[in-house]
Amino acid sequence: MLDRARLEAIVRRAGELAMAQWPGDNKALEVFGKSDGTPVSSADLAVDAFLRAQLHDLLPSAGWLSEETIDAPNQREGELVWLVDPIDGTRDFIRGRTGWAISVALVSNHRPLLAMLHAPARDEFWQAEAGHGAFCNGEPLAASTREQLSGARVPTRVLPAEDADMAMVEQPNSIALRIAMVAADRADLVATLRWGYEWDIAAAALIAREAGAAISDAQGGKLNYNKLDPRVFGVAVSAPAIHADLIERLAERAHLLSQRR
Repeated sequence: MLDRARLEAIVRRAGELAMAQWPGDNKALEVFGKSDGTPVSSADLAVDAFLRAQLHDLLPSAGWLSEETIDAPNQREGELVWLVDPIDGTRDFIRGRTGWAISVALVSNHRPLLAMLHAPARDEFWQAEAGHGAFCNGEPLAASTREQLSGARVPTRVLPAEDADMAMVEQPNSIALRIAMVAADRADLVATLRWGYEWDIAAAALIAREAGAAISDAQGGKLNYNKLDPRVFGVAVSAPAIHADLIERLAERAHLLSQRR
């Protein structure tokens, strides 16, 4: 049996490590550019190393897949694997904004079993267990129940012309936090149309699903985790009643953009 209280303590401690370097309090922060042009900070690397060591001690049988660790597929061949994004929303983190979170999911047989999403700069701790609901700061979550796609609340700063009938709400840089917004009925949908990775969405996807949201990839396909290739083309999370209409609206764009890798 996994010690869930210890897992929560580990994730909260990781949040403390991140906050110790967060520029929101005018602290010095080292920032590097990765080979794909995206930024990574010394805080990302420190949190990654801490979580890898602590989660291995907590559950030695589980494999490991993280944004900031070189992937070794042979080390995640078992039934259980940790999927971790040490700081999801690094751009907000390095700018001293609050829209970032630590994302930890335990995957069993390609499906998320446990999820914790910690946004310490927002004083938010999200968690879910398959079949047992989702919670934020101990309060149960119930996802959006919107029934019409037009007018839906979307976390974004710009709406494409095709989606001008929707309503903009706050957009944290972290995709995991945007997904959690649907779980908490702070938004009605989130959709991305680009290639991403399992660690970006695994924890938040379980939180959204357990809160009652519908979730798929950008083309309406089922999301599976700990695949040999950890890439995912987009994610679509919404109130259940509008999910089919959302996928239909995205279909042409998703088909064209999915060809670009």
